[in-house]
Amino acid sequence: MRQVFIGIITEGTTDARFLEKIVERTFYNVALDCYNDVEPVIQTIKVDKSDAIFPDYVVRASQQGVKDFGMMILCVHCDADARDMENVMNNKIIPATGALNNENAITTCQILVPVIPIQMIEAWMLADKQLLKEEIGTDLTDNELGINRYPELITDPKEVIKDAIRIARQTITKRRRHDLTISDLYAPIGQKVSIESLRTLSSFQHFQEGVRSAYRQLHLLS
Repeated sequence: MRQVFIGIITEGTTDARFLEKIVERTFYNVALDCYNDVEPVIQTIKVDKSDAIFPDYVVRASQQGVKDFGMMILCVHCDADARDMENVMNNKIIPATGALNNENAITTCQILVPVIPIQMIEAWMLADKQLLKEEIGTDLTDNELGINRYPELITDPKEVIKDAIRIARQTITKRRRHDLTISDLYAPIGQKVSIESLRTLSSFQHFQEGVRSAYRQLHLLS
């Protein structure tokens, strides 16, 4: 069994709660195709980015991951905030990759896997609408909750989920109602959402291909 140490940096703490298990399960899923038995070990890296431009922030996280736990792959989350990921790739990921490649390969992890949800991370939460409804605690239809559209076509999926929670709460008696917020959903949906549901999203497919490429660079996958 070969362990592969993987770090992840995210835009916010709620994003980390959602993405950690998704990243872990995706690496495990792709590892089934590797030559040997592979055990992915995932760890979120917390780095101060307030005084750094994006490429420098990524380099800082990369070097910290190598120092702390021998990181071999770095996953970098950035929401697209758009209908495609072109702007993020050109202005953030490609410059960050170039910055990593200019550093010492012994002290810096140079394998970068971008995680770029179309629009924002909440679009991935809408990949499995049945799971979302179970976590909200409602039997209302997708149409009634306003979640009936394809997730990557929704301009503000976070607000759509907030509205769905509000609509669902109105159908519950005050005695049974509790103050559920969207922040309560990130961790459980991240743990439970199926990889098959996520594969319906183009941005997740791009991430999954990045995982395969990372394994290839470690000579674990053809």
